[in-house]
Amino acid sequence: MDSSPIDLLYLWDKLVWPLCRLLIFISIGLIIANLLESLNWTRRISSLARPLVRFGHLSEQVGAAFSMAIVSGVAANTMLSEAYEKNQIDRKELILANLFNSLPTYFLHLPTVIVITLPLIRGAGFIYVGITFGAALLRTLTIVLVGRIILPKPTIPVELSAPQPAPRDWAALFRKTWKRFKRRMKKIVVFTVPIYILIFIMNRLEFFAALETFLSSHLDFIPFLSPQGIGIIALMVAAELTAGLAAAGALLQEGVMNYNEIVFALLIGNILSSPLRAVRHQLPYYAGIFKPRLALELIIYNQGFRSVSLILAALCYFVIVLA
Repeated sequence: MDSSPIDLLYLWDKLVWPLCRLLIFISIGLIIANLLESLNWTRRISSLARPLVRFGHLSEQVGAAFSMAIVSGVAANTMLSEAYEKNQIDRKELILANLFNSLPTYFLHLPTVIVITLPLIRGAGFIYVGITFGAALLRTLTIVLVGRIILPKPTIPVELSAPQPAPRDWAALFRKTWKRFKRRMKKIVVFTVPIYILIFIMNRLEFFAALETFLSSHLDFIPFLSPQGIGIIALMVAAELTAGLAAAGALLQEGVMNYNEIVFALLIGNILSSPLRAVRHQLPYYAGIFKPRLALELIIYNQGFRSVSLILAALCYFVIVLA
């Protein structure tokens, strides 16, 4: 059967262009990471996170990735992957480093969250953002503490390693960067493209929709959750944060739910919806930057750690409020 123009437009809009855009962002991150490495600027960039890196016995590559994550999560993960493949960091430090980047990654998305959240749910927005920020801060500080316990102290302190001067032969530098980029990008495309297409097919077969419906319809076990709260969670799981916030704003305006009930529902929705979104949106590019098995492990560690930190931050807030 011939493909109609509508089908081709759908494929372009939902598969081809998003995949191209993803590969473009990965390419930019890879070029930045390779260029910084060629210029020997990782030490300079890592100085921005020097106190945390030094206390956590982390390497300068981890510090550089932490600082870069404020601008680009793809570039930060690419830097970590490059360092891991060169044996500059081991597997243990790679996992810690990926979790360590949760705070700058949070700041990267914070302006968008604030712009959407505060107008819709007003004061509850400050509480929600405060709890999620506290969870991100808790994750980073925990990783720093764990790193200090399980990682050996670097032989040369980070602050004493002076950055080397950048090479003056810019033509040779760009040739080296381009050569490394092409070699690395081929491996990324080999894994990213088929996994992205597989996720697209699973989405077309409504696998994720069925899973989201199952999750959103089995929430009776959660205590203190009203039917309205279940509706907010269902929207966040089935759609996105904005849909849940819109519903929460309407319920708040009508006086059906108070601030604490709204925040509680949003946090539950956040915890339940994030793993599904991570599989759909993070796995394709993670599997290109890291090896597929390692990529899946990193996502599992990330989502598990994120959920636990959100639960702990929420418990602290509600214990203080209800005390």
